[in-house]
Amino acid sequence: MTSVTRQQIGKRVYLYESDSYRDEQGRPRNKKTSIGKIDPVTGRKVYKQDYLDRMAAAGTPIIIPNTDSYLTAGQLDMAMEVMANIKNYGAVYVLSRISEETGLTDILRQSIPDYWQEILTLAYYLVLSDKPVSYCSDWLADTETDNVGDLSSQRISELLISFGASDRHAFYEAWAAYRMEQEYVALDITSISSYSELIGDNEWGYNRDHEDLPQINLCMLMGQQSHLPIYQSVYSGSLKDVSTLQCTLSELTALVPEKKKIRLVMDKGFFSVKNINALLGSAEDQQKHLDYDFLVAVPFTSAFACRQVESERKDIDQVNHTIMTSSTPIRGVHKPRAWGSKGQTIHTHILYNPEKALQIKNDLYGLVTELKTLAETDPNNKLQEEAFRKYLQIRKSEKLPSGYTVKIREEVIESQLKQAGWLILISNFLDDVQAAHDYYRSKDVVEKSFCRFKNNLGLCRLRVQSNDRMQNKIFVGFIALILMSWLHQRMSEERLYKHMTFDKMMLTLAKIRLTTVKGQRILRPLTKEQKDLLDRLGIAHPVG
Repeated sequence: MTSVTRQQIGKRVYLYESDSYRDEQGRPRNKKTSIGKIDPVTGRKVYKQDYLDRMAAAGTPIIIPNTDSYLTAGQLDMAMEVMANIKNYGAVYVLSRISEETGLTDILRQSIPDYWQEILTLAYYLVLSDKPVSYCSDWLADTETDNVGDLSSQRISELLISFGASDRHAFYEAWAAYRMEQEYVALDITSISSYSELIGDNEWGYNRDHEDLPQINLCMLMGQQSHLPIYQSVYSGSLKDVSTLQCTLSELTALVPEKKKIRLVMDKGFFSVKNINALLGSAEDQQKHLDYDFLVAVPFTSAFACRQVESERKDIDQVNHTIMTSSTPIRGVHKPRAWGSKGQTIHTHILYNPEKALQIKNDLYGLVTELKTLAETDPNNKLQEEAFRKYLQIRKSEKLPSGYTVKIREEVIESQLKQAGWLILISNFLDDVQAAHDYYRSKDVVEKSFCRFKNNLGLCRLRVQSNDRMQNKIFVGFIALILMSWLHQRMSEERLYKHMTFDKMMLTLAKIRLTTVKGQRILRPLTKEQKDLLDRLGIAHPVG
């Protein structure tokens, strides 16, 4: 008795003609003859030509369902070639279009002509993958990109020492000049921890992630209109924000066009009297191109900030002082104030958020109440020893069963709440408090970018073992951040976040696939969702 059976070997399914019979001793036997395979593309049976010929000669030709022709071995080879060459294409296509439209491709090609394609490809990988760069070669095997060869771990290590400081400087100079037209910038600093003992700038300092590791400090300037990174600089991990400002501004001044005014929006970490005096400058400074517009938050460690709060505490909560925000309205006033000994005047913006103040107050009251309850039952709790000392007064008492009296230090609570909900901003050019608030809050583009830089791009740990590799890995991350920032900004503008995450969008686009058959590129059909996404991003549809 003859039948056709299937057998799966690896990922492929083969067809066999199975002939059952009995041998000379009467024992059942089974003879199998390979007659074809299952087409991985269509799922149809694909018979060998000799089997088709044999069956036709026997008067029983094989008809493939839903077709009027046979799929021959040659056709099967073609199908297998198509399957082997189908690659993810859409996400890389979108990133390459962004790179071209922002001017990134041309500037990178001109600045680092020998390695620009490898740098861009590695940046694409950082944006699209959440795995370490050691997996980049696996990603390349399934992705249609420029022909950059195999970016194995060894090749990436070689790449990260193949270009140097002069190449990076050439890029930053051209990129900053290109992006700084009618653009003001936000400046911030973050730390990146590293296990390496071979990176010169890797030192102990204030770690913003509260990790017990040495670090480098990364200072970045972001365009607040384009929301794109403009410039970055690496500093010793032991330096504070105020120490890096003047060096960064000197570097930036050298990069931007002559007499181009630079506008800075900075957090309180950059405030110091010395820095403000330098930013205000003098007529001589301005002739030397040291001419900055700035908006800076003032910390309450400064007596200047504390005086502004006390001057407005009783009068600020009025309807004509309302400042509109993206959530609930707050209060704000503008006051010109004298600054320094040279008789200069500075615009001071005093902002008060009543809801935030109430939330801080409730949270603190709740914390102290819990601490008091705990201290009454366990006054020697070692885990809360510091908090007890800060907020409570604990004394021994023979009159109470616990042997202790516990009182809340009201003066500490009152002192801590004095500035709750208040924000002080100073500027040399903004005299409108609403505009000052809006400019400052838009600074979060820097903070969000740092978050993406360290987490999404896998750079929260610098697992490199030399200063050159460290600088170049951060440079590649900077290129990736430009692309990612552009996409996030466009998603926000088009309100795409209401329907999908960044990862979901890139996964949908990656499923735009392309295959190459006999040297010809063939684009697979786009779905309606993919077309709509490309249209909303303002990206032209790809063509095969």
